[in-house]
Amino acid sequence: MDDTPGPAVPSGPGGPIRSGIPEHGRVPKYYAVKGQLESLLDELGEGGVLPTERELAVRFEVARETLRQALRDLLIQGRVRRRGRSTVVAGPKLEQPLSLASYTEGVRRQGHVPGRTLIGLEQLAADPQLAGRLRLAAGERVWHLERVLLADGERVGLESTYLAVARVPALDRDFDPGSSFYAFLRERAGIGLGVAEERIETVLASPREALLIGTPPALPMLLLHRLTRDATGVPLERVRSLYRGDRFSFTTRLAAAD
Repeated sequence: MDDTPGPAVPSGPGGPIRSGIPEHGRVPKYYAVKGQLESLLDELGEGGVLPTERELAVRFEVARETLRQALRDLLIQGRVRRRGRSTVVAGPKLEQPLSLASYTEGVRRQGHVPGRTLIGLEQLAADPQLAGRLRLAAGERVWHLERVLLADGERVGLESTYLAVARVPALDRDFDPGSSFYAFLRERAGIGLGVAEERIETVLASPREALLIGTPPALPMLLLHRLTRDATGVPLERVRSLYRGDRFSFTTRLAAAD
């Protein structure tokens, strides 16, 4: 099977460059196959099962490795996902707002069922860096709450939350780890939320994280670091959230500066 680059394609302003074709106009073979696969995904619709790699390689007259490269791109983009030994057409990505709304609220707004699986809830001694972030003394006791995030029963992320034991001393008895933590803070602990600072970056999951989330280690992840303050401006929690890059996107609303 011929895996040489495709023919040169004329390019100009507003033309194929914007579709991912390089300026020299030669289309990598895997990229041409990816375009054919995208047309097939549209035909199959969400949840549709793709033919086997062997069948697709024969259909598109390419080597298996070329086909796999195209499928890897679609997997990373979230267009397809693995289901057992099959590859199926994925639905739209979940859009999580960058706001002080909980994960639970964000997922429910899109018509999906949120959930969480508890990995661990334990007390730790705050190291100097964490203590400084939360305005605590080094060594002061903090809760570490770690949960896998679910959407419609599918594992989509991993969340670690740190906050002072003194703020919620009975967290291990009063909090249902399958529910919204922010709702618990407001309704049970009487703690109002103020503002938060959040930073986003792309990373690869560690082997442990990939195992907990159920993804290949090479799948890109979106990592969010959040420092939340209560209604009085005092630091309340430090959160590290890891989301599958193929299942999530984040949105925010911008306004012109004064």
